[in-house]
Amino acid sequence: MSRSRPSATFAVLALSVASFATLQSLVVPVLPVIQQDLHTTTAGVTWTMTAWLIAAAVATPLLGRVGDLVGKRRVFVLALLAVALGSVIAAVAPSIGVLIAGRVVQGLGGAMFPLAFGIIRDEFPAHRLPSAIGAIASIIAVGSGLGTVLAGPLASALSWRGLFLVPVALTVTAAVLALVIVPESPSRATGGVNPWSAVLLSGWLIALLLPLSTGAQWGWSSPQVIGLFALAALLLAAWVVVELRSRHPLVDMRLMREPGVWSMNAAAVFIGAAMFAVFAFFPRFVQTPVSTGYGLGASVAESGLLMLPMLVTMAVTGFLSGPLERWLGFRTQIVIAAVVMAGSSLSLAFLHGSLAAVATASGVFGIGLGLIYAAITSVVVQSVPATQTGIASGMNANLRTVGSAIGAAVMTALVTGTLGAGGLPAESGYTEGFATAGVLAFGAAVVTVAAALVLRARAGRVAQDGVAAELAAVAGLARLEAAAELAGLARPEAEASPAGELAGLARPDGEASAAAPAALRSAVAAPLPTAAAEAAEMARLIEKVEADRPTEPAVSAA
Repeated sequence: MSRSRPSATFAVLALSVASFATLQSLVVPVLPVIQQDLHTTTAGVTWTMTAWLIAAAVATPLLGRVGDLVGKRRVFVLALLAVALGSVIAAVAPSIGVLIAGRVVQGLGGAMFPLAFGIIRDEFPAHRLPSAIGAIASIIAVGSGLGTVLAGPLASALSWRGLFLVPVALTVTAAVLALVIVPESPSRATGGVNPWSAVLLSGWLIALLLPLSTGAQWGWSSPQVIGLFALAALLLAAWVVVELRSRHPLVDMRLMREPGVWSMNAAAVFIGAAMFAVFAFFPRFVQTPVSTGYGLGASVAESGLLMLPMLVTMAVTGFLSGPLERWLGFRTQIVIAAVVMAGSSLSLAFLHGSLAAVATASGVFGIGLGLIYAAITSVVVQSVPATQTGIASGMNANLRTVGSAIGAAVMTALVTGTLGAGGLPAESGYTEGFATAGVLAFGAAVVTVAAALVLRARAGRVAQDGVAAELAAVAGLARLEAAAELAGLARPEAEASPAGELAGLARPDGEASAAAPAALRSAVAAPLPTAAAEAAEMARLIEKVEADRPTEPAVSAA
């Protein structure tokens, strides 16, 4: 199969990731309807989100690694089919338990994000790589918010069950096209998947995300929540130890320590938290009744329209991230975007008195989010070997998911912590929540700048070491030549060349010639000192040569 169709490959990948990304938020607006139809509780229906979140978090790095090993296209197609199967199960679910099971199967499709980035790196020429990565990252970000906008109209036309049938058609089509168009990976990682690493990784992710998602219902000080957090810490420590000792680690901890990787992973947590805090609570905020004194009284459809500026600007800046790299490096883009997101979040917190004000803040937030989403992904993908793309981008996406859960938990605690008249949240809760989202977004800028300083200091040390090594090499050569000249003073001129002396030293038996002058033998055998010592040694030897050189008799004029 020809490997010269990157544009067609990109189209298939874009369709695939867009269909899955919308599932993240597509269900949120219709949760009350699902609860009523399936006769369950609020806690029960919330598990449709929690189960999907945990399944995606576990599948993303594990299947990303499997794709690096056995072929990215193969696992990508399986992830698409898992989404289709899970969507069918959810659409026909007779009970909340079956619906949750369908959402778990859907969550396995989270692996397509790192696999898509890996396929792009395999198939695209270097000059098109930043633009393609930025575009896919932008589509993922837009899709994550698009579900909230589409859920209302689609549910009205198709019912909530029909919402799950739309991804079926899209993912099955994408799977067929991927088999026909997308080439298989030209390079594969070696080794395998350490089962203990997989179990421990899954364990600490579940133990961390479960209390983050349900802590508001269980109580943050409850034994279940505290116990799960403690278990997550223990499993995480055990996982790191196993990975460090493994011959074929699931996640290379040495790679994760690189500034280009750890800083982007930390930034992903901050951005995920800020993003989901706004995504989840912006519609709820603008729908608050006017009677509260601060609410804007928007309908469900109007709240979706108010998010459209955010989605449009996200798409535009995400697609522009790659071309902008010629003038603004990706890390510079991240810092600028994080500051923009922080400013727009603070605007939502303190300047939300009209629909125009919140719509403007929404659009500005999208500018930063689209840019930073694409830039972070580009830095991660280009900071690791091609055979590590799947696992590295998978862990980055996973940490963004962890950040989303943290952001949702923090925002829920702040908004519901203070209730006003009629049992609705007080304005102070939203103010504190959006302000916190701004602080979290700014955190991404801080870790990016810190990593850039580390990289600059490392580059400076490398440059200094390189200069010192070159000076030492030059001084060492000069020392050899000076020593050879000294040796030549004690031997016939025909035998005094440095080449002849070195040839005598390099005999097949590896022993120095007995006839070789001691000065030359010691010069070759001595360890190379520092550059400063070399220079001093060279000067001393030259002085000695000049002092010991025999004076030629003067020629008298006849």
